[in-house]
Amino acid sequence: MDSTDASHPSPGTASAPRGVLVPLALAQFICSFAGSNMNVMINDISHDLDTTVQGVQVAITIFLLVMAALMIPGGKATDIFGRKRCFLVGLAVYGVGALLSAVSPGLGVLILGNSILEGVGTALLIPPVYILTTLLFPDLTSRARAFGAIMAMGGVGAAAGPLIGGLITSAISWRAAFVFQALVIVGILWLSRRIVDPLPPDPERPFDVKGAVLSAVGLVLVVTGILAADNNLWLTLGLLVAGALVLLWFFRSARAMERAGKEPLLSTSLFRVRTSNFGLVTQNIQWLVLMGTSFVVAAYLQVVRGYDAIQTGVIFTAATLGILASSLAAERLAKRRSQRTLIMVGFVHTILGIGVLLGLVAGSPSPWAFAPGLLMIGLGLGIMLTPSVNVVQSSFREEQQGEISGLSRSVSNLGSSLGTAIAGTILVAGLTKHAYAAAMITLAALALIGLAAAAFLPRVPAPNARGGHHG
Repeated sequence: MDSTDASHPSPGTASAPRGVLVPLALAQFICSFAGSNMNVMINDISHDLDTTVQGVQVAITIFLLVMAALMIPGGKATDIFGRKRCFLVGLAVYGVGALLSAVSPGLGVLILGNSILEGVGTALLIPPVYILTTLLFPDLTSRARAFGAIMAMGGVGAAAGPLIGGLITSAISWRAAFVFQALVIVGILWLSRRIVDPLPPDPERPFDVKGAVLSAVGLVLVVTGILAADNNLWLTLGLLVAGALVLLWFFRSARAMERAGKEPLLSTSLFRVRTSNFGLVTQNIQWLVLMGTSFVVAAYLQVVRGYDAIQTGVIFTAATLGILASSLAAERLAKRRSQRTLIMVGFVHTILGIGVLLGLVAGSPSPWAFAPGLLMIGLGLGIMLTPSVNVVQSSFREEQQGEISGLSRSVSNLGSSLGTAIAGTILVAGLTKHAYAAAMITLAALALIGLAAAAFLPRVPAPNARGGHHG
C-alpha cells in the first residue's frame, strides 16, 4: 500500500489494511497493558523506590488520567498534523517514557516516565488507531472485524498485563517490564512503515487551546478529588465541585465558539446523538470495571494474602482467557444479536462474575477461588467492548471521526482512571477483607448503571451516514 486517494483507500489496496491492522492492534495492546501491568508490581515498586501502595496507586491513576485528559486534544491534533504522524510521534514519546521508567531512581521519575510521558504518548497514538481503522475499512463487515481485533487486543492487554508483568517481574525485575514495553514500541514503529494516511493533514485547521486546557483541568480535578477521599472529605467535595464547574465552563466555551462560527476543541453536536451518548456511558463503565477489578484484586492478593507478582499474574489468567474468548467471537456474535443485546448480556455476565468473585473468595483461602469470578468478568467484558465502540464510531460521519474517536477514547480512559481511583481509594483506606468486598460491591453497582444505559440503546441499530451500523 504505497499510494492512496486523498479521501478513500483505492480499490487496489483492499488487502493492504490487513497488514496495517497489526501495528494498530499492537498499539492498543501495549497501551492497555501499560494500564494494568503495574498492578502486580505494587509491592516490588514500593519496596524498591521506598514508597507506599498509595504512591504506586497515584502513579497508575496519573497515567490513566493523563490519557483521559489529553485524548480529546490528541484526536483533534490528528486532523491538523495527520493521523500517521501523530501515531509515530506518540509511539516515540511513549518509548522514551518506558525507558525512563525502567531506570527511575524514585517515585518522581517513575511518574514522569510512566505517568506523564507514556500518558502523553498514548493520547497521541490511540485516536489515530481508531480513525485509521474507520477510514481504511470502509465496508461495514471488514470494519467490524477490524474493531473486533483491536478491542480484543486492548482487552487482552489489560487482562494479561498482570500475568506478563508478573512473569517479567519475578524472572528479572519490574524494571524489565518497561524495557519490554519499549521493545514492543520499536516493533510497532517498524511495522507502521506500511501505513499510509488516507486523508491529508490540514495544518490551517484551528486548535482550541483554551478548550484543551479547560477539559484537561476539569478531568484532573475530578479524579484528584476521588483520590483524596480517604484523606479529607471536604477537600474531595471541593475538588469535585471545582472540576464540575471547569467542565461546565469548557462546554459553555465550546457552545459560544460554535455560535461565533469558530471551531471548538469538541463539537457540542457530538452530544446530540442519543445512541452515541448511551454508548459512551457503557464504554466508560466497562473500562472502569475492568481496571477497578484489576487493581483491587491485584492489591488484595499481594498486600493482604501476601502473593508475589507471578502468583498474582497467574490468577488473572482467567480474566484474560475470558476476554480473549468472547472478543474473538465478537464478529460471529454481532451477526446473530444486536449491539444492544450483546452489551446488556455483557454487563449481566460481569455483575454475576463480581458476585461469584465475592462469594467464593469469602468462603475459601485458595487462590483458585478467584478464577471462576474473573473468568465470568472477562467473558462479560469481552462480549461488549467491541459493540460499544461500533455503536459510537458508527453514529458519525467521516469528517467527525477525529473528534468522536478522541472523545470515545477519552471517555474510556476516564473510566479506567476512575476505576483505579474509586475502587483503589476504598481498598487502600483499609486493605482488609471488608475493604475488598466494599470495593467490589461498588464496582458491581456501577456495572448496574452501565446495564441501565445499555437498555436505552436502540433495539435495531439506526442507519448512519455511511450506510448503516456494523453488526
